Amino acid sequence: MKRLIVTADDVGLDRGMTSGAIEAHRNGIVTACSLVANGLEFDDAVARLREVPSLEVGVHLALVEERALTTGKPMPKNWSRFLLWPPREVEPELRAQIEKVVTTGLRVTHLNGHQHLHMLPGIRRIVQRLAREYGIGYVRTVKDRGGDRRRIAISVLNRLGNGDRNTIGVAEAGHLSVDRLIALFEHVSGTTELVTHPGLGVTGYGHWKYDWETETRSLCDPRVREALARNGIELIAPSHV
Repeated sequence: MKRLIVTADDVGLDRGMTSGAIEAHRNGIVTACSLVANGLEFDDAVARLREVPSLEVGVHLALVEERALTTGKPMPKNWSRFLLWPPREVEPELRAQIEKVVTTGLRVTHLNGHQHLHMLPGIRRIVQRLAREYGIGYVRTVKDRGGDRRRIAISVLNRLGNGDRNTIGVAEAGHLSVDRLIALFEHVSGTTELVTHPGLGVTGYGHWKYDWETETRSLCDPRVREALARNGIELIAPSHV
């Protein structure tokens, strides 16, 4: 059986990212979204997600780019600077982010990490322990298949990944077209997660150079759903794993 979770990341960073996730759920194939607890538009995202209970919500744990909930200070800008962060500060920050989402009353079904930092062995152990503590059943494992971008970074992530679930779309972040989605479906086996970044009218994060609008349109394109049916792929949400 081939089953596919389709997750929209970065909800709550920018109102346009939240809009894209909701649009790609209502009119496309997205089944879950990942909410950034320390995102600038967190409160707006929570209010809007309450109106879409069929879209499952997880926590997109952020240890770079944003501000720490525990200290209010800016976080490191990227992976390399994050490695200089005091390890003792990591678990309290991750816990604070999960708590912030849980206390909204939204049902939290999954965890993953911004820039996939949760895949680093020490961070991963903390995230898995917190998932058990909070009764969160699904933690993303990055084992990306079929991508043709960012080969070196994806190779590193794939070496860190283990388990019986694959991902698709990570290598193509912000650049998923209809054709790329359909091609990636060839790599779905067992339970696989498609990682996406839809957006509508995104005003920030231009340095990522993502094509949020194209990705949103692609996820809503009827040809994509037809390709899922043709490949015998069932859409599911994280709570169904």
